[in-house]
Amino acid sequence: MRPNWLTKLLTAACVAGAFMAAPAAAKNLKFAYALSTNSHYGAGASAFVKSLEADAPGKFRIEQFPNSALGGEREVLEGLQLGTIDLAVVSTGATVNFVPATGVFDIPFLFRDLQHARKVLDGDVGQRLLAEFSKRGLVGLAWGEQGFRQLTNNVRPVAKPADAKGLKVRTMENPIHITAFRELGILATPMAWPEVATALQQGTIDGQENPMSVIVSAKLPQLQKYLSLTSHVYGPAVVLASPVSFDGLSAQDKEAFRKAAQAAAVAMRQYVDNVETTGLEEVQKAGMRVNKVDHAAFSQALEPVYPKYYKQFGKELVESIRNTQ
Repeated sequence: MRPNWLTKLLTAACVAGAFMAAPAAAKNLKFAYALSTNSHYGAGASAFVKSLEADAPGKFRIEQFPNSALGGEREVLEGLQLGTIDLAVVSTGATVNFVPATGVFDIPFLFRDLQHARKVLDGDVGQRLLAEFSKRGLVGLAWGEQGFRQLTNNVRPVAKPADAKGLKVRTMENPIHITAFRELGILATPMAWPEVATALQQGTIDGQENPMSVIVSAKLPQLQKYLSLTSHVYGPAVVLASPVSFDGLSAQDKEAFRKAAQAAAVAMRQYVDNVETTGLEEVQKAGMRVNKVDHAAFSQALEPVYPKYYKQFGKELVESIRNTQ
């Protein structure tokens, strides 16, 4: 018969071994975004989850909060700063209030096409601006995408600048956009995204402007009659993390998060590429009237506001983006 002390020692060793062998509990993370799971944001979030699980299996459990379930984008950004939200995809229309330099991407008619925009974001300018988020209590992981913003409304087709005058259009809380719209005579109405559908139904606003990906995923053909292909502003998105969650990660896990964010960016771009080709057909089938616009006329109409943008962001930065080949 074993001495009592030996039995206790063996029992303690077995218990300790059991605890050591048990896998650590997965860390729960909240991932917020403004649109549905069936959107480019949803595609990005799902790609993030899949990539992170592949590189860090069982270590993180990510719960997605689509459809502004945790608040509008301003609230989500504040939640990231506070650590009440761990991850998010947001538009630069919202980040301009936190990282003002990102507003340069919102200058109207700055980008020629998607390839031009992606080259800028993936290059030196984009990466330098992504690093700016760390100065504002946010972690910039990767640039995603929304595509070019188009104008919808319930009053009339907009083919030339004069057609836009007097329309009451919902905009984000983005002074870059608002300045341009006011130059065109549009009554710019800043409004949080969750309030837009009700405002359109009640006639509080005439229209809104968003990329085709949002127009399709938010089912705007049910609320709007006219879609004018203004392509006035390129809409980046950005994958962000809270420093409260991110800073305590190991170097290996941080790299897994960055890789997951890149996977999210690729998924968003693929979604945009697809919706740009299929979205028009879909909204037309839903009864929306679609028209092309005189881009040269719109660009010329907005030239008077460009000196303001030069003053705000620096002419060298703006022109370096415009001239990227």
